[in-house]
Amino acid sequence: MRNVIALLVLVALGWYGYSQYQRRADVAGAPDFPPPLTRPTPTPSTGASAATYKCDGRIYCSQMTSCAEATYFLQNCPGTKMDGNHDGIPCEKQWCK
Repeated sequence: MRNVIALLVLVALGWYGYSQYQRRADVAGAPDFPPPLTRPTPTPSTGASAATYKCDGRIYCSQMTSCAEATYFLQNCPGTKMDGNHDGIPCEKQWCK
């Protein structure tokens, strides 16, 4: 009986850990898909100049500080993972609402 309970606890912990992994993977961005043929140009929510940003390896919404910054990175930096639905608007849940 103890072995069955221990097995159930291990399965429950494994399921919980996997669900947390999936949740974080969903927040970070969707799986890599080919980019769309055309992208609409989103309007940044701040008036910051694009000259203040540079591609420095950041690729996730959690690493951005504004919609304008996320938009710049999406349009100018390779490998970003900020547009899960490929509509050209980055970080819709966090910055570009």
